[in-house]
Amino acid sequence: MATYLITGATGGIGEAICRRLALNHRLVLVARDQAKLNSLATELGGAHLAVAADMGQDSSISGLAARMDSEQLALDGLVLMPPQPHAAPDPMPSPDVWRDLFQLSFIGPLSLLKAAVARIAPNPAQGRRAKIVIISGVSSAQVLSHYATANVIRTAWVGEAKTLAFALGSRGIHVNTLSLGGTLSPWYQNKIAERAQKAGVSYEAQLANETDNVPLKKYGEPSEVAAVIEGLLSSFSDHMTGLNILHDGGFTRAY
Repeated sequence: MATYLITGATGGIGEAICRRLALNHRLVLVARDQAKLNSLATELGGAHLAVAADMGQDSSISGLAARMDSEQLALDGLVLMPPQPHAAPDPMPSPDVWRDLFQLSFIGPLSLLKAAVARIAPNPAQGRRAKIVIISGVSSAQVLSHYATANVIRTAWVGEAKTLAFALGSRGIHVNTLSLGGTLSPWYQNKIAERAQKAGVSYEAQLANETDNVPLKKYGEPSEVAAVIEGLLSSFSDHMTGLNILHDGGFTRAY
């Protein structure tokens, strides 16, 4: 039984990932709300560990690292879902905005990743490889005019993942990014419903309108993301690293 650390565990996408992986693996569940984490761990059953951590606070990440050390955790990999900056059209935000965003969405998660890698000890000679999947968004590959800050931060993660793929590959640690397009998490469904109400149309009509430029004519489901994550953590990806994999129904036009 492998042990994986999952961040954003109590969100719509994170919870779907946890529910799928918990069937066959031990999980370290990480999110900000300890009560929600405890509830999820109880629902999942098994010997899962729930640890609250705030990506925006260095001390919180240090506390998580200390907890992993005290538990003598040996990780087989992790799914890192950095808090993502949502649509913000200002192309030149103030320095304070950038500082806060990079701390929350890049610096903090990268510190957590570093702490987790210290708990990973693969052995390729014995067929034991470790897998890291970083969840990002399609603006990592295609600029979206109304996602100004996300265009920068998500691209930063693709560059970091590629760098880590070279740095950690000889140890048998694989690093890939999974860039999501529209995904029907509860949060995103609520946003669609708000836009539908504002436009005076039904939810179904709004959804059809928004997915008209997606070749598959649909948004993704959290359960579909979970299935891809499970594959990337498995032997399926034993000869894959440094990739940015798009999960967007064909929305991205770039090669």
